[in-house]
Formats: sequence, C-alpha cells, structure tokens
Amino acid sequence: MDTNTALSLRLTSLLLGSTGKESVREVTEWFGALQAQDLNSVLWSLGVRLPGRTRTEIVAETERRDVIRTWPMRGTVHLIPSADAHWMLELTGVRALAGAAKRREFLGLSEADADKAADILGAALAGGGRMTRSACVAAINEGGVAVSGQLGYHLLWYASQRGVTAIAPNEGAEQTFVLLDEWAPARNSPSREEALGILAHRYFRSHGPTTAKDFAGWTMLAMKDARAGIAAAGLVAVDVDGVEMWADPAVLDAGPVRGWRALPGFDEFMLGYKDRSMMATVDQLKSIVPGGNGVFQSTLSRDGKVMAVWKRTLGKKAVSVQVSPLTGFTAADWVAAEEALQPFGAFVELPVTVKRLA
Repeated sequence: MDTNTALSLRLTSLLLGSTGKESVREVTEWFGALQAQDLNSVLWSLGVRLPGRTRTEIVAETERRDVIRTWPMRGTVHLIPSADAHWMLELTGVRALAGAAKRREFLGLSEADADKAADILGAALAGGGRMTRSACVAAINEGGVAVSGQLGYHLLWYASQRGVTAIAPNEGAEQTFVLLDEWAPARNSPSREEALGILAHRYFRSHGPTTAKDFAGWTMLAMKDARAGIAAAGLVAVDVDGVEMWADPAVLDAGPVRGWRALPGFDEFMLGYKDRSMMATVDQLKSIVPGGNGVFQSTLSRDGKVMAVWKRTLGKKAVSVQVSPLTGFTAADWVAAEEALQPFGAFVELPVTVKRLA
C-alpha cells in the first residue's frame, strides 16, 4: 500500500475516526498505554476519542480506579489499565529502573535511602490513604530521608517504578499518590511471553500500520523482545512503499478517515512513533517540538497531515486559541481549522475564540 493509505489506516487505529468506545477504560485498554506526563494533554487525548464528554466527566471517570497513571516505560508517565500496571512495570519499566543507579549517584542518593523512602510512602499511604505530592515529600523527610532539590521527584518516581505507589487524579492542581495494590486490587499476571504478545497487539492495533522499530522505541524493549512480541500478537505484515510494517488485520478493511483534528501536544498521534514523517515534514517537526526539547505543541491536522500548531489560554468566560499555520492556509482551511477547535471548547465547557497568526 502507499503512505497515504497507511496513514488513513493509522487514524482508524488511533481512534481518530469513528471510535465505538464509550469509556475512559475502553480507550485506555485499546491503546494499552496513553502518553500522560501532562495531565491536561491526556485528558484531551481521551476527550477527542470520546466525543461529547466534558473534561469534568472524564476526570470523574478516572476516579473509578480502572485506570492509573504511572511510569511503565521510557521513564515517562502513561495512563494504563490499573490491572496491568504490575506486569507492565516488570516487563518494560524495569529497564528504566536498571538505569537509576547513575541518577542516584548524580543526586548523591544511596539505594538504601531510595528503598527506605519507598517504604515510608508505603506505610504512610496504607489503608486507603491518598496524599498530595508535597505531603508525600514531607512524609519522606519526616521518616528520615532528607529531600531537597530534584530528590523529591526521583524518590516519587522510584517508589512508583518499584510498584509501591502510583499517581491518582489531582487534588486541585496537585498530583496525588496512592498505593498501587490498593488502587488496583485486581491484578493480571501473564507470563513474560504472553505479556510481550499483549503489548505488541495493543500497540499495533492502536498505532498500526507501523514498524517494529517504532514498537521497540515506544516500549524501550530490546529488538529481540519486540520481534518476539510481534510474532505472538497475531499481526499482519504490510508493505508500505517498500517498508515492512505491521498491523492488526481488523484495521486493514477500514475505510479512509478524513477531516481535521485538534489534538494535544502529548498525544499518541505524534509520540507513539519514532518515525513521524507520515504526519509531518522535518521543518514542521522543528515547530512542533521547538528546540528539540521534548515539549510537543498541540497540532491541527487534516487527513492525518499536520497543518498547524495551536496554543490555548483558558479564561473565565472563553478559551482563547492561537493558531500558527505550518503550511499555506486558504480561507477554507481557516474555516475548517476553527470548526475543528469547537469540540475542545465543548470539552472545557467554554466558547472558543481563535486568533490567526501568520
């Protein structure tokens, strides 16, 4: 197949066509993991795939305990099914944990103190506790591990990476933490071989057609493990302009997905791939990730191709959106772009005003 056909199939996989999903849990299980280091981004990632839902409604759904945020892979926060947290941490999170020694050395932290801090948090949260980030840091200090500078973030990450804690929905503007075992009493326990197959199946059904290299980059699995997962996942190999890619066979019969989409910066649409050339040119990527610093701008796309970046400012009476085109915009493009932003306004329950930038 050609690249445009593959891109359209990707939009189906990414649930950017007709999704058929009705809950946060269903969307999260479909992907297996959704990029979630920025809370507002992941809430809109869910919102765009659950049309008609408001931010308030989606936040309320995250309190049901069937999804959780933690660091399952790449040392990055993702939203994942709660029951899958332990095996994902053991399968892919372990690689980040293995590299923690160098970070501890840089921070002047011993492994014993890192483990002690995790134990302190475990005791403080036991019995259904839920504590803000600042309260967690205070508990660690009071428990005898001095926290200063960047140590707080590292110790909170370390406790979650070990499977002791996880990130619960915010209290106001602040993160909260809970015991993973208490938040997710149901626990799936596939074998390692089964887990590789599950992860591969979920990745390719939600991102395919794409490459084994993209899968390995998304998970940080060794290529040997990535290929073992692909072999176990029941996928179909497809040739995309001479490049071997893989897809869920159920996606291959999907019709074309067209239209404009307003997506958050930290969305699987961009971050789910190492190779983003289907969606954006090299020059466009420089504007999407200015300075190459890993901070992605929100995008406006047409038929899966990035057309512009956008920034929003929430006011009391309206949400103001600045749109910066990354290609030539016609009058019709402006009309379509403004229309594509309206669902975001409905999501935050505010009217949208658009400022057009050159």
